[in-house]
Amino acid sequence: MLAFGVIVPAATYAELTNTTLVGAGVRSRPAYDGSDSQRTELVPVVRYFGQTWFVRSTQGPLEGGVRLELTPGLHAGAQLAYEPGRRRSESSFLINHGVATIGRGASVGLHLEWDHVFGPVPVTLLTRVRRHTDADLGTEADIRLSVGVFKSGAVSAGLFTQATWADAKSTRSHYGITPQQSANAGLPVFGAGSGWLSASGGLLWSVDMSRDWVVVGSLEGRHLQGDAAQSPLAERVSNHYLSVGIAHRY
Repeated sequence: MLAFGVIVPAATYAELTNTTLVGAGVRSRPAYDGSDSQRTELVPVVRYFGQTWFVRSTQGPLEGGVRLELTPGLHAGAQLAYEPGRRRSESSFLINHGVATIGRGASVGLHLEWDHVFGPVPVTLLTRVRRHTDADLGTEADIRLSVGVFKSGAVSAGLFTQATWADAKSTRSHYGITPQQSANAGLPVFGAGSGWLSASGGLLWSVDMSRDWVVVGSLEGRHLQGDAAQSPLAERVSNHYLSVGIAHRY
């Protein structure tokens, strides 16, 4: 499942338009943020906005729910999102240290999204708060800015940046090490707390193959912040995500 901004729009940029897209792609990602292991997976390419309901994988997590237009260009909504967890089998570091898997799950949350066009430049500003349905995995919040920067013929491109904050439960569950875990994993005890979790930026692009089909892709660099960056579980503080897919435009 897509969790990290795989899609770029067709006509202008996927994050910056309400064009409906349905397709599939391939993504290269780290086993988890901070891992030195890279994995490849199939991901969905989907973006749909109805009068009330929406589903998208274009702006971070795969999510869907309801939203309401407060004023032209400003929407508020509630969403259910897919949370990918962290699988020990994908990282030799986690296997060697016996670090437990964090299972796949879901989160519920709220969001506020503002869309505007400054001359020829489309801009989207999105803020979200999402709480994991497993209370022990805590709450995260993010703010994401996307800007269209290029459009010539069939080719479009945009830039985005995102910052993510996590509460103590979320950071501790992913990057903390309890005394018991330390004894089992051979790693030092580490008490992670709340704060900024990561900052990222990247490029979105699309190429129209026909009126109905578009090839899309993205490149994202992500940098851990705060206690996550200091954790013994962080083999490195920076990771990259690379994706490409094809989608049908409706």
